[in-house]
Formats: sequence, C-alpha cells, structure tokens
Amino acid sequence: MDNLEEDLTCSVCYSLFTDPRVLPCSHTFCKSCLENVLQVSVNFSIWRPLRLPLKCPNCRSVVELPTNGVDALPVNVCLRAIVEKYQRDSRPRSPSCPEHPRQPLNVYCVQDRKLICGFCLTIGQHQGHAIDDLQTAYVKERGAQSRLTDKLKGQRWEEVCGLAERLQQEKIRSQALVENDREVVSRYFQALDLVLAQKEEQFMQALDRASALLSRAYEPLIQQVKDMQEEHSDLMSLSSSVENEECPLAYLEKVHELRERVNALIQTPLPEVPSLHVAPRAERFFEEHWSDVTVGGLRDAPLPEISCHTHRCLMSSAQAADRTRLRRLPSSPAVVVMLLLALLLTALCLHSACGSALGFSGLCHIMESVSSELSQPLHKMGMFFCCLLQNMNTKLNAFISSLGENTYQHLLSFLKALH
Repeated sequence: MDNLEEDLTCSVCYSLFTDPRVLPCSHTFCKSCLENVLQVSVNFSIWRPLRLPLKCPNCRSVVELPTNGVDALPVNVCLRAIVEKYQRDSRPRSPSCPEHPRQPLNVYCVQDRKLICGFCLTIGQHQGHAIDDLQTAYVKERGAQSRLTDKLKGQRWEEVCGLAERLQQEKIRSQALVENDREVVSRYFQALDLVLAQKEEQFMQALDRASALLSRAYEPLIQQVKDMQEEHSDLMSLSSSVENEECPLAYLEKVHELRERVNALIQTPLPEVPSLHVAPRAERFFEEHWSDVTVGGLRDAPLPEISCHTHRCLMSSAQAADRTRLRRLPSSPAVVVMLLLALLLTALCLHSACGSALGFSGLCHIMESVSSELSQPLHKMGMFFCCLLQNMNTKLNAFISSLGENTYQHLLSFLKALH
C-alpha cells in the first residue's frame, strides 16, 4: 500500500491526486496544481493571443491551452478511480493542512521544525526550505537530548547557582534598605503631622482667646440692654395694674413708683455699640509670615497675637509708616543703656584729655564696634556720638585748659566716680 501511495501522489503537491488531469506529454497532475502553475506561467510569459502557455512540471515541455485553461485538459478517470478506492481501503490519513484544506501534513520542514503539506512547500510560505521525512528527522535528532543534557552540567551550572544565591542576597539587602527608608519617611511625615497639629492647636487657642475677649467686650453690654428690656416690660405691666387700681391711696403709691422707675429707665445712658477690630486676620497673617516658611522651619513658624480693639479712623500712609518704624525701635531699656554708654564714653574722653592711657581714637573705635552690634537705629545713634566726640575733641581740650585748678580737680573726681 505504501508503494501504491507513492504512485498515486502528485509530484507538485506531494499529496494524493485530486481531480487528476492529463497533459499532452502524458504526465498527470492535480487540477488545482496545474491552475497554480498556469497562473505563474501566464504572469511571467508573453504568448500568442487566445492561447495560454503551460510548462509541464516534470518534463518542462510547453503545452498550449485554450482560453478555458485547465478545464480543457482531459480527466484521468482511471487514476481518479484508483485514488478513490485507495482512500477507502487505506489506513487513516495524517491530519490535513489548516492553510490548504484536504491536503495532508506529510512533509517535515527542517527550517521551521513543523509538518507541512505539498502546497506549503511549492506555493506556500515554505518555498525553498529544506525538507525531510518525519521519521528520518526523528532518527537524526534522537541522540541530541543526551548531548544537550551534558551541556547543562559542569562549572557553568555551578556559577549559575552561585549567581542566583548572590542575587537573592542582594535583593534582600536592597529591600531592607528600602524598608528602612520607608520607616524614615513615615516617621518624618508623622513628625510633620504632629508639628502641624500643634501649630493648628496653638492657632485655635489664639482664636479662642480672641473669642473670649469679644465675649467680655459685648456680653456686659448685651446684658445691660436685656435688663433694660426687662425693666421696660415690668413697667408696662405696672402701668396696666395702676390703670385698674380703684383705691386712691394705692393708686398714688403705684403712680409714684412708676414715675421714679420710668425716669430712672429714661435717664439710664444707652451703651455705645463698639466696633471691635480683630487683628491680625488669619489670611493676611499667613501671607505675610508663612509664605516663606520651609518644612524645617515649621517648629519656629510665628504664631499670631490676636487683639481686639475699637476700630478707629484709618491712619494716613505716613502715620502708618511712622508707627511701623516705632515698632521696630528697641525697647526703652536698650535706649537707656545706649545713652549711658554714650555718657560714659564722653567721660572717658574727658579723662583721656587729662592724661589717661586710653586714647581718643581707641574710644571712638570702641563706640563704633559696640554700635555695630546693635539694631539699625542704635547703630546710627552710636555713629552720631562718635562724630560728635571727634568734632568736640579740640574744644573739650581747650575748655579743660581754661578751667581753674580747683574746678578741674572737682570735675575730674566726678568723672572718675562716674567711670
């Protein structure tokens, strides 16, 4: 049966003949195979009109076909009957090709390592590929498994195992670093949340104090007005009772009481409605003091001192600037210290003119050094005294020279005591 199948196989598609057609050269091929060959021949050949050239795949002889093409060729009826009988009596065929229906997968493509049909080899995607019989290819590759297994053993496999262990250890170490950073980030932002919560609580406490100030300012006034309203209601009730009084003596007493209470209520001064100004406002305070606050400076971020005072008429811009400058001046003890220092340096200067080891230029240098460490207004004040002392040096020496001996001694004793 195997030998018979070889005789019943088309030399183009390597499958059993399907609708076999006989060429004038006596070679037989499948009708579909001849149609494919004819299509290729027509595309690449120039032939006489109304004639279609067909080259035999076996002997390469050219056959002229009429316009109806392969249908004009005679059917090999005997061969077709033999093929049909063989298909009925033979064992089950191999699976058919998914790309070419009814074509068995009976050829092994060595390049793509898959079973293909004859059409795949001749006109399909496997044209020109090396082919082999499936059983022959199996025998050739039967010993490849042991050779490939030998390659998996030896020093390289040990290196792979060692590398896997090192990679795992490095992964564990890196993950530990990431987890440590995760804990650091969590603690950092928890600390930020705590600082922000504390700042919020302190802001709320400042607002609570401002609310308490407002309550102390308005509640007494509200209570006073409520008392006046209650007194008014009581007087209206008393007036109604007086109107219904029939006893003359009782009527006179109630009218007298009503008159005194009405006069007292009328003469009671009405409280003025204070227009309290709350400062600083939160939005402006944040814009002025918190716009440049960094994350590291949250703990030292300023908090407002909210005050409530009667709203006066708006100051001019010059008055506001003067008040701002006055706020920037140092406290009064610092001014007193600066003035005393200036008086002391003046005394030292006079003492220097009388022969002390401390020179005038040294005193001025000390004055400049001390004033440079102070705020801007005090620094200007210190430089003013230095210039004043330098300008008065000559006059002071002349003044001391003109003093009498006794007067000079008394002045010197006073300056020493002051020193």
